[in-house]
Amino acid sequence: MDARGLTLVIGGNGKTGRRVVERLRSLGLPVRVGSRAGEPPFDWNAPETWGPALRDVRRVYVTYHPDLAFPGAAERIGEFAALAVATGARRLVLLSGRGEEAARRAEELLKASGADWTVVRASWFHQNFDEAFFLEPVLAGEIALPTGDAVEPFVDADDIADVVVAALTDERHVGRTYELSGPRLMGFADVAAELSKATGREIAYVPVADEEYRAVLRENGLPEEFAELFTLITDGRNAHLVHGVREVLGRPPRDFADYAREVAASGVWDV
Repeated sequence: MDARGLTLVIGGNGKTGRRVVERLRSLGLPVRVGSRAGEPPFDWNAPETWGPALRDVRRVYVTYHPDLAFPGAAERIGEFAALAVATGARRLVLLSGRGEEAARRAEELLKASGADWTVVRASWFHQNFDEAFFLEPVLAGEIALPTGDAVEPFVDADDIADVVVAALTDERHVGRTYELSGPRLMGFADVAAELSKATGREIAYVPVADEEYRAVLRENGLPEEFAELFTLITDGRNAHLVHGVREVLGRPPRDFADYAREVAASGVWDV
């Protein structure tokens, strides 16, 4: 494998993509950021942008926004993977979802492209609480969600990025599927307690009914499909630890408490 071949990082400004870009560049490897603001631009909903973004690319980190579970996602992944291989990008690493049946079809279509593939499965990130949709509730001091007392092994985006970079640059990971989690199971009440401890102010978790949460999404102009993603937590399918981080990196995954202390120190959660 040409270790210096150009890597396309789709979603290169996102939670995991940005970190993958930083790591590859720190290794001295050339990177192209795949985004609508990129040069050239990349847009999942505009297939005409895919070819220019793939020019001279040998590897791709494939992420899909908003989620692989959304209608049409798997078919786009399959079409893109076939084009990537046809234009010379043999190495594809896909960020997939733990426990997401719809994501499995995307995985299979990517594999069918003939690429040298690796699948990295993860679910809820630590960084959802400071870089995504849970930031505003944390700042407001109340996290209201339809998750009851269900638990989830939240995983850190830095761990995901480290695994992805290893998969992109080391042939030993070709043909492997890795499932990632953090080191412990946490309910949202546990999350709120850790956030309260780290910030020095009270942050409460308030369980709400599914329909109540869907109404909030509608009021804010957001797709109701987001509510369905919480099924990954509430039905317990991911309520167990997996060990992909240690398998790939030889170290334990980062704990939520360490993440919370670091972010609190940055001032992101100051009000």
